[in-house]
Amino acid sequence: MEDSLRLQSFDQLPSAAQFASQIESRNVPAVFVGCVKDWKAVSKWNPSNGGLGYLEERVGSFMVEAMLSQTAPVFYGDLRSHERVPLPFSTFIAFCKWHRQNVGNSCSINSNSQGHQLEESDTEQGCSPFVDAAPKQIYLAQIPIINAENEERVQLETLQEDIQLPAILEEKNLSSINLWMNIAQARSSAHYDPHHNLLCIITGRKQVVLWPPSASPMLYPMPIYGEASNHSSVALENPDFSIHPRAQCSMEYSQKVTLQAGDALFIPEGWFHQVDSDELTIAVNYWWRSSIMSSLADHMDAYHLRRILRRLTDREMDQVLLKGSTPTWRQESNVDHSLDQAGQSKDLKRKEQEQHSLLLHELRPCALQALHELVALVHDRVNASDQNQPVSSDSTNGLMCSKTNEQDKTLTTEIFHLEEDPVAKNLWILEPGIFKDIFVAMANNFPRTLEALVLHLLSPVGAEVLTRKFDEIDQQNTEENRNKFYQIFYGVFDNQFAAMDAILNGKESFAR
Repeated sequence: MEDSLRLQSFDQLPSAAQFASQIESRNVPAVFVGCVKDWKAVSKWNPSNGGLGYLEERVGSFMVEAMLSQTAPVFYGDLRSHERVPLPFSTFIAFCKWHRQNVGNSCSINSNSQGHQLEESDTEQGCSPFVDAAPKQIYLAQIPIINAENEERVQLETLQEDIQLPAILEEKNLSSINLWMNIAQARSSAHYDPHHNLLCIITGRKQVVLWPPSASPMLYPMPIYGEASNHSSVALENPDFSIHPRAQCSMEYSQKVTLQAGDALFIPEGWFHQVDSDELTIAVNYWWRSSIMSSLADHMDAYHLRRILRRLTDREMDQVLLKGSTPTWRQESNVDHSLDQAGQSKDLKRKEQEQHSLLLHELRPCALQALHELVALVHDRVNASDQNQPVSSDSTNGLMCSKTNEQDKTLTTEIFHLEEDPVAKNLWILEPGIFKDIFVAMANNFPRTLEALVLHLLSPVGAEVLTRKFDEIDQQNTEENRNKFYQIFYGVFDNQFAAMDAILNGKESFAR
């Protein structure tokens, strides 16, 4: 977990301006300890203080939509794994009282308080779908107290009097305020929300595991076209790592927080979260659209999608090429680097004048050795092609294919991992100056070898490494020196455009 993504903790609620500028804008979770402890709901809804009776009196038999799951205590968001069944609120409360009396609460609920047996009136009010269901299979999830997008769905508006809008949300356009209430211990599947979320604990306790949006590959989100596209497809109770191998290291990208009654947690949009709730835990959450989503114009969606895909692709390529770590550049040993730096300007000017005629004896020993290894690798691959010996890869992470043509003896390779391509691996560890000297010397002394390398042996990862090295030497040389280098490099080829096509096609293949 990157430090910039670490959960922040505050002992008091910041101002609305501070929240917007210092917390919400960073899109990083934050917990506010005890910030809702003074709500009426914290005392009046507490089952230990007669809260269940109070709630039953306030809401009565008003119909709510309960979540009935066959996979309890795990509740999955996929519609195929649960039912939404109308249920009188008073019947749900009856189940809560029955559970308290017969099971007790191992966490914070007083097991000695008076219980409530299910009576005949409970079933008459609509409890029939639940007669054979264990209480642990029932969960009130996302029951609207306020819903700005669909006022007809509001079911518990009467409870609004017992909560108060946190100061940090006073200027927000809220989408909804919802009640969450479970009877037995429950776990929600890992998912993200398309809105910012402030989760406030009224009674009980919740443990929340959080993953940043960048950890999506580890959690295998369901298909984007599905009804539960914001949920992870990894089974929580018995994950199959043969199907979801990356999930084995998902916890390395997570962080946990335990919320007690009176605490609140800001969960930014896009952050995956898995929630474990103790018995008889009650919470209220607020959802509102982020400023980013609110400002996105519909006609810009296609453009933003392309830009984001490009950013994700670039980041993935950097990871594949170990860009996050400094390559161990091959340099000469026993060299006084201070003298090298002092003479760098003079050496650069000399090379500008003489690079067009760089001979083998002018190469530094480390460059000469690297050139020898590179030429030997190319010759070995060409010889394997001439002898019709296919080149194979033992790794399951990449693919290497050998194809020969009787007319031109062309050998093509499809390798996408640096460790599987010795040519690309050797180029990757070269310091830019040595890289340039090697290719100038190759162009002057082994032109057909250079031609074979680029036209017939350059893998996708090799093309990506080659162009990145080009970028590095471009940054270290003058425009005149750059032009001379590319004239020498591409001057080897009878068809310079074919060489450029081979490099660009490989680079695009790697990105794809």
